[in-house]
Amino acid sequence: MDEQGMFELAQALAVAKRRQDVPASLRLFHPDVVLETPAFGTTARGLAENERALRRFFASFPDYDVDLHGHASDGDTLVCWGTARLTMTGNRFGVRPNGKRAEIPVFLQFTFKDDVIAGERFFFDLATLCAQSGVSTDAVRRTLFPASAGGDAA
Repeated sequence: MDEQGMFELAQALAVAKRRQDVPASLRLFHPDVVLETPAFGTTARGLAENERALRRFFASFPDYDVDLHGHASDGDTLVCWGTARLTMTGNRFGVRPNGKRAEIPVFLQFTFKDDVIAGERFFFDLATLCAQSGVSTDAVRRTLFPASAGGDAA
């Protein structure tokens, strides 16, 4: 797949996610797709896990939108950068957000197989999201990473 085709798939995924159209998002994925969000410590493998992950993400961020400002490819992998706009809601993260829409820089890394997306790694700074959402990064990290929240540093 050439770089333009890769970017068109990434853009189509951005549009589907903007509309919170889970079926349209899943049609862009390979059956063995892996979606990683390191800031949340999550990895979803396969279509069923990705469907659950997307629904959970949209429940937490019901107005999610991303603009991709640029991209580059090495022929196998596509990287995109841009800005995400989203409002943290609910209690998934163990905090009470302020209800304000955050605007954060993002970086996405995509891999492809059989002319669809085989992998996505979604990078952003959790502290920036938390600061704009009026919540403690430490409190959110304790919810997301309970095993490492209280241990002594090695």
